[in-house]
Amino acid sequence: MDDVNNVSVSGLDSEWNLLLNDLETLVGKRPADLNAVLFLIGLQELGRGPKRFTKEQKQDLLHIAVCRVMNEAGHYSLDGYDADGWPIWTLQIPLPSGSLEEQEAYLKRNVLQYFSKVLTY
Repeated sequence: MDDVNNVSVSGLDSEWNLLLNDLETLVGKRPADLNAVLFLIGLQELGRGPKRFTKEQKQDLLHIAVCRVMNEAGHYSLDGYDADGWPIWTLQIPLPSGSLEEQEAYLKRNVLQYFSKVLTY
């Protein structure tokens, strides 16, 4: 997953499928889509074990994940934690605009970059 920001669309799809295979091995179920992967990242970053989350908390977990993976690209900075231990992120650099497909590809590239640093076998 080296230099994922320069990966072609077909290369991105290939790398993404490899990541989904790795996650299936780790968690026992293949994530259905990008949101499922972001949910796993949010859980990891929150640092709490399995539990039931409200709909709002699930949305917050997705936000945590997006902020965390975009942190490496300089888009967000971690400002601390709230009273319940949830991270507080601040937008530093606006995310690039583009079509939904381009935005999803950019997010996937950053997710791949995140996992290239946190997955060790």
